[in-house]
Parts: sequence; structure tokens; C-alpha cells
Amino acid sequence: MFNRRKFNQFLGLGPTLGACAFASTRFAASSAATVADGWPSKALRLIVPFAPGGGNDTVARAVSEKLSLVLGQRVVVDNRGGAGGALGAELAAKAEPDGYTLFLGGVGSLAINPATREKSSYDPIKDFAPISLLALAPLVVAVHPSLGVSTLQELVTKAKEKSMNLAYASNGVGSSSHLATELFCSMASLQMTHIPYKGLAPALADLLSGQVKLMFSSSVAILPHVATGRLKVLGSTGMKRSSAFPDLVTIAESGWPGYRASSWYGILAPAGTPQRIVDKINQGIDSFLMKEEFKMALSAEGAESAGGKPEYFANFMREELERMKILVKKINLRLD
Repeated sequence: MFNRRKFNQFLGLGPTLGACAFASTRFAASSAATVADGWPSKALRLIVPFAPGGGNDTVARAVSEKLSLVLGQRVVVDNRGGAGGALGAELAAKAEPDGYTLFLGGVGSLAINPATREKSSYDPIKDFAPISLLALAPLVVAVHPSLGVSTLQELVTKAKEKSMNLAYASNGVGSSSHLATELFCSMASLQMTHIPYKGLAPALADLLSGQVKLMFSSSVAILPHVATGRLKVLGSTGMKRSSAFPDLVTIAESGWPGYRASSWYGILAPAGTPQRIVDKINQGIDSFLMKEEFKMALSAEGAESAGGKPEYFANFMREELERMKILVKKINLRLD
């Protein structure tokens, strides 16, 4: 039988304070249970840390449509762009953990930003409850035909020639394109000149014209130009070959085992969100993640469904963050 007097003595409290502490603890537990049991009773907000129209927005809207049907409540996309995803991430991290605020996180907001900024306004590990890893979107290694290479091995040989000062384009400093290339340079013992652009469009324009010869880029942007012969692709940055392009080798299987660098998308909630709500959303996402209609929506962004339990996503995030910290330290990259 529970002895409140002994419980109070154990805590070092008087009878009144001990009763209050016990009641407070019991109220907090019952309050969290009530929130979880009655959830959802209103619309949810899905914060996207980028402006409308990009890949993150496309994925978010596909998720919100399907998740609304599963949960029986609207899931409203809330675009909060700025600071490379940091503003939206901070807003989501500080939201009430009641299950009504979700966050579309990715490699930029949850790995690159925290790794490249000395003072981040949020902690990607402590401030979020991972729910589901939605998708992985590997990049492709694209070159201008005038470079005269057809494989990754030939690219490395060419880049190491004394007379060759090979430059590569990226979407910008600290972008996934930039860091994927730097990771390859590190593993292949290469030195190349980085030419950052303000977004994909101008970088792709100079790649197509031959002003720059190399770029690690989204497959969706590159592959239409491969069909016309204006560009060549040498490999993929993914952990495995893409089902959409099974003949395209990965960097890992081309001589650099362990290499992987993909954009990725995941759904998270503020830390402290009741576990029953986290599990329910995870199950809801699992119900449509592998269906053909949703997979087609992802393929429009060069992404493939991932999935898994919240614990899997949590471990994945930790690994990605640690890998990014090691890389940015090696190349001395700071974005503060």
C-alpha cells in the first residue's frame, strides 16, 4: 500500500508540499494522457523551413494531403523560409509539444546548419521528436561532355593531372551539392576549385554551357539534359542504386566504399510530444509511404520512400549530424 508520509519523508517535504508534489506529478501524467487520447481534435500545422515551390514544399504537400486523410483532420502546410532552414526549424522547436505542430526537416536544417554554425538557435537532437524518415534523394555526378571522361575513375585521374585545375559548381556554400562534392574530394584525395552559385538554375546554366565542367546535382534537374547528350552522368551519391536509374553506379561501388551523401526528408515534432501521438503519426505515414501514388510524387523530386520507426530516424539523424560535423571541420567551413 502506498504510504504518503514515507513518500514525503523520502522527498524531504512536509505533508502539504509532499501532497502538492504528488498531485502535480499525477496531474502532469494524466494531462499528457488526456492530450494523447483526444488527439487529434483540430487541424495540424506542418512547418516547412523553405519558401513555396521547391522540393521541400512539394514533399510537404504530398505528405499533408495523405496524412490529412489518415488522421481525419487537416494538415496545413506553413512555409517559413529563411537562413537556410534555420528560422522554420527554430519555430518548430519552440512550438507547444501537443501534437498539433509538425516539422518537415532535412539534411540542411538538421545536419548542415547545426554543423556549420557555432551558435545554433536550436538543437536538432534535443529539441525534436523524430517521427518518420520519409525519403532519400541522392544526387548525381554530372559532367560536361567536353571534359572527356565517362567514369568516376577517369574523372579522378583527370582531376589529378598537373595541368588540370578542375572547378565544380554548386547550389551555394553549405548546400548539399557543395558538401557532397567535398566529401568525394576528401575520400578520393582530390583538390578542386569550388564555384558556388545562388541556386540551382544559374549553376546548371554554366554547366550546360561548359563554363564549369562538373556538378553534383539533383537527378531531376540533370537527367533531361543527359537524354539530349548535353550532359553525362558518372554516378550516384546514394547508398544503393536508384530504382529509377538501375544502370547508374554509386560512388561507393565505384571504388570509394562507405561514401554516401543524399538529401533527405523527415517528419518531426517538438521534443516532449506524447509518444502515443508520435507512434500514431508514424503508423499513419507508413500506411501511404510505399503506395505507388505517393512514390510517384517523391520521384518527381528524385527521391525514394524510406520509412522506419521513430528510433530508426533518430539514429539516422545522429549519424548524419556527426558525419557532417567531421566533414565541415576537415574543410574548415563555417556559416556564422
